[in-house]
Amino acid sequence: MEQRVRGRIIIAGGSGFLGVACAHHLAAAGADVILIARHPPRVSGPWRYSPWDGRTPGDWVPLLEGAAGLINLAGRTVDCRKTPDHCDEILRSRVEATAVLGQAVRQVTHPPPVWVQMSTAHIYGDPPSLVGDEESIPGYGLAPFVGQAWETAFHQSVLPGQRGVILRTSFVIGRDRGAGNGALGRLSLLARWGLGGRVGAGTQGMSWLHETDMNRLFERGLTNPAMQGVYLASSPNPVPQHTFMRELRRVAGGLGSLGVGLPATELMVRFGARFLLNTDPELGLYGRYVMPRRLLREGFEFRFPTLAPALTELHRG
Repeated sequence: MEQRVRGRIIIAGGSGFLGVACAHHLAAAGADVILIARHPPRVSGPWRYSPWDGRTPGDWVPLLEGAAGLINLAGRTVDCRKTPDHCDEILRSRVEATAVLGQAVRQVTHPPPVWVQMSTAHIYGDPPSLVGDEESIPGYGLAPFVGQAWETAFHQSVLPGQRGVILRTSFVIGRDRGAGNGALGRLSLLARWGLGGRVGAGTQGMSWLHETDMNRLFERGLTNPAMQGVYLASSPNPVPQHTFMRELRRVAGGLGSLGVGLPATELMVRFGARFLLNTDPELGLYGRYVMPRRLLREGFEFRFPTLAPALTELHRG
């Protein structure tokens, strides 16, 4: 049986888009939220902040004493060019931060009884048509390797008596609260300019989740004693890339709302991502379809199960 969130909640790596959105949600529900991260959020809000280098325990460790829950989001963004240095930091920032949190919960007498751990739906790789779920095997490549290492670090770090919840998260779409709104802001801008068309084949999977449902899953993980183990945090209706961008053009305004959506070939994407956006072209060229079967079996009701209402709500007002 779920309860209302209460008490002190520590969000590690909580100064970015997901952490700020989660902090607002949990604070509104009655929690005392503390963010620990390398840098403070770029906006003020209903939380306290304690600096953390992501590598070593710090002055924040005593804050875990008697806390009601721990959420770990710490990790370098994957929205970058995949140089060897960046790949190394993407891996180390996740594994080392998780290991340090494991050390920290062992240094207090009354650690948080539940630890909700971020992971990634990229763990399944980029199969062109296979629909993955919690029972599917990991894929091949950097992201699956990082995802497995991240989850292994969590299993090694969580206390035997803690309830551990892993959320393999897909593409979270949300509002810009001054901390950024993830990749949706960039895609909306491209759509307004009339550039939001088919990318490559356009059939690559876009598994997505509205920020409201992401925040509800964080809260559910903290408060529902039956929730434990691996869950896919994704809507039950993934779509092909060309469908996602068609719906985004409809609500984005500008040229996009007039139906203009110029396609981009693979060669164009590889050039533009590298030299104009300074990011990884494979983020746009590949994707995956995933299904949150455990959440559906356990009766979780998505507020935004389908894409069109989700995008409409986020672009309203």
